[in-house]
Amino acid sequence: MSPQDHSVIFHTEDLLISLCNSVTKVLTAATHSQIRYSGMVQRITKTCLKPDIGCFVLFDGGFSGLVVINLSSQAAMELYESYMLNMGMAKEDLASSHTSDDVSNVMGELMNQIVGDFTSKVGRDLQTHITQNQPKMLVLNKQVILSVDTNLDQPEGRRVTFFTGRNNIFYLELAVDRTEFIKLYDFEPQEAPNPDELIAQAHAESKPAKKPKSKEQNDQDDLLQALGM
Repeated sequence: MSPQDHSVIFHTEDLLISLCNSVTKVLTAATHSQIRYSGMVQRITKTCLKPDIGCFVLFDGGFSGLVVINLSSQAAMELYESYMLNMGMAKEDLASSHTSDDVSNVMGELMNQIVGDFTSKVGRDLQTHITQNQPKMLVLNKQVILSVDTNLDQPEGRRVTFFTGRNNIFYLELAVDRTEFIKLYDFEPQEAPNPDELIAQAHAESKPAKKPKSKEQNDQDDLLQALGM
């Protein structure tokens, strides 16, 4: 590829689409219901945590940014209940209010999975690395304005509307430095390792190998078998 062929292939909107796809992928799998997002995106000048539940995650590394998800109490309870029921919990054992710590913990875990899926795609498709902090989930009755704790030269903000399986609404907001990724040469995206496979491999390698039986042990086994033991 010659220098004049170098082209921008990944803009801020592409990052946003990748993040939105992580949201739909994780929440659809967790709730067994179809999560979708609007085909329109809003440009925003500030990111906010809003009632009834707001969650945010900071990421840093190859580029820096902030992800916010704001849920109504109805949307939060729908996602929470669907996820817990799919995990085998009885309905009578579930929290009855969005202000419960159990709801916040579950939504925080789902947010962690969403951003984890996004950072994995960034490493695979863009060949760069970003890290995330632990998601912070807050029950709110007032709006709280957030800003990224880093120097962004050209900050950009976007807001996307999401719809749950029952058409409850929640919002995703992304604040990131104006970003363009340019391909320098052709490469094959590398699939990120599957965490479950890595754990299983580690367990397998930690098991002690079986020692081969000696001739004496084999003769003893044959004798026991001949005696019907």
